Amino acid sequence: MNKNKYRLTGVIVIFCAVYSVLIFWNKTNMKTVLTEVCKELLLQTGVPSYAYIKNVDNDDFTFFENVINDICPINEYLMANENTGAVYTAADGIAQGNPAQDSENTSGKSSENAADVQISAEQTDRTVPSQENTSNAAQPDNSAQNADTQAQQGKNADARQVISRNTVTGTVFSKAQLCDFSFVSKFYTVTSITSLTENILRPEEFLNKDLSITKDVTKPQILIFHTHSQETFADSVAGDPTTTIVGVGDYLTELLTQKYGYQVIHDTSVYDYVDGKLDRSKAYTYAEEGIAKILQENPSIEVVIDLHRDGVAETTHLLTEVDGKKMAKIMFFNGLSYSRVNGDIGYLYNPYRDDNLAMSLQMQLIGKAYYPDFLRNIYVNAYRYCLHERGRSMLIEAGAQTNTVEEVKNAMEPLADILNKFLSGEKVYE
Repeated sequence: MNKNKYRLTGVIVIFCAVYSVLIFWNKTNMKTVLTEVCKELLLQTGVPSYAYIKNVDNDDFTFFENVINDICPINEYLMANENTGAVYTAADGIAQGNPAQDSENTSGKSSENAADVQISAEQTDRTVPSQENTSNAAQPDNSAQNADTQAQQGKNADARQVISRNTVTGTVFSKAQLCDFSFVSKFYTVTSITSLTENILRPEEFLNKDLSITKDVTKPQILIFHTHSQETFADSVAGDPTTTIVGVGDYLTELLTQKYGYQVIHDTSVYDYVDGKLDRSKAYTYAEEGIAKILQENPSIEVVIDLHRDGVAETTHLLTEVDGKKMAKIMFFNGLSYSRVNGDIGYLYNPYRDDNLAMSLQMQLIGKAYYPDFLRNIYVNAYRYCLHERGRSMLIEAGAQTNTVEEVKNAMEPLADILNKFLSGEKVYE
C-alpha cells in the first residue's frame, strides 16, 4: 500500500514538474535560450562539423531538427520544409512558394535568399577519385596540369562568345545609400548563430578600401581550390571530374588566364574524400593545411577562392540568363569568426575579416551594376572557412545540385569579369 502511495506521489510530482516546465516554456523564450546554449556547447566541445555548417532559419523546424541541422557538415545532410515547393527564376523576381518565406524577415534576409537557401535531402552521388586517400596531401605545383587543362580547353573558349560587359545595365547605388548600414545590410543573408553588427559591417570604410592588385604574368597571383571537390550537378557523369565543381574550377581558371591575363594555380587536391569515404567533417582542416603549403611556396598569391556549389531543395533552380545564355546564380559567402552569444571566436581568429567583407561587398556592387539578377545575397555565417590566409579571400557558391554542368560553367564568365573588374580597382557607386 505504501509503495503504491509513493508511486502515485512520484507520478504526481513528475507530472507537475513537466506541466510547470511546459507553462514556463510557452511564456518565455526558453526555446531560443536552450537552442543557443546547445549550439555553444557543441561549438565549445569541438563537434568537428559544427565549425563548417550553414544554418537554415525555419520556424517550422522543431528544436531537435534545428540542432541536427546545425551540427551537420555544410551541404552534407540537407533539410527543408517539405511544404515550401519554392522555385526561383530571374523572371519571377521573388521565390514563388511559402508566403511566409517570401517576405523580408527580422533577421535581414531578402525575399530572394529566404527561398534560395532552402535546403533539402541531397542524393549522395559524389564522384569517387581513382587515387588513394589524397585529402590531406595538397598538390602545390599544379602549373603543368593547369597548362595541359588550359591547352585542351582553349579551343572551346575561343569558339564561344565569352560574356564580358563594359556597359552598366543594372543598379548603381549612391554613396549616401551605401554608407547607410541599414541599407547595405539588405544585401546579406545572416544565420541565426551570428550577427552582422554595425561594428563588423562598416560599409563606408569597406567601400574605400583599395583591394586592387598589379597584374604580373610572371608569377601566380590567384589560387582556386575546392574544400568539397566531390560536389556534383544534375547531369554530372560519375567518375568524370570535369563534370564536378573541379571542372567548373578548370573553366574559371581558363578564363582568368587566357582572357584576363592572370597567373592562376588551380589546386585540384581532394580534401573531402578520406580512406575511400566522403568525409566533410575534416575537409576544412585538410584544406587549410593544403593551401597554407601552396601559399608558403607561392608568396606572390594575393587572391584565394574556395569554389563550391550550394545544396537546395530539389524544386529550386537557381537560374538566370545573361546575353542569351542560361546560367546558374552565384552567391558570395563570408565567415565572421563571431558568435551571437559569445562574441568573437578566438580560436578561429581571422586577421583579414575586414578585407574579406570589403571584397564581397565591392564585388556584389559590381555584379548588381553589370549583371542584374546574377548574384544572390551575400551569405554570412559564424565561422572562418579558410578565409584567414589572405585578405582577398572568398568562398563562392556556384549554382546548386539542381543546375546542369553547362549552366554552372556559363556562370564562370560573368564571375571572372566581376573578379577582374574588382582586382582592377573598379568601384561602382554614384
